[in-house]
Amino acid sequence: MSSVPCAPDVLASDVEVVSIANVAERLGHPPTRVHQMIRDGQLLAMRREREYVVPEAFLTDTTVVKGLAGTITLLRDNGYTEEEILEWLFTSDETLPGTPIDALRGDRGREVKRRAQAMAL
Repeated sequence: MSSVPCAPDVLASDVEVVSIANVAERLGHPPTRVHQMIRDGQLLAMRREREYVVPEAFLTDTTVVKGLAGTITLLRDNGYTEEEILEWLFTSDETLPGTPIDALRGDRGREVKRRAQAMAL
């Protein structure tokens, strides 16, 4: 089994995170399935205080935020690293307004996708 891709902790310390075990519990999957979701680009993980974690904002109560996986794939396909994707998702964009992850959580995925595509040009 391949290792789980993990970005360095590039987010502000006040960004809430969830352990892989807690993500698995919330999604109703075993931790190995969450690892596979990270490898497949459905989620991004980072290392905070020696633990693999996922930003809380990537999750609803029981699912991954709609549009997140597609956004990650689009950015990866255009050469962005996990670290760069995390930074972009949590950086304020006055044209949205707010951050791209806030827009995804607010069901404005189409706007986020447009901005991600524009970055690739």
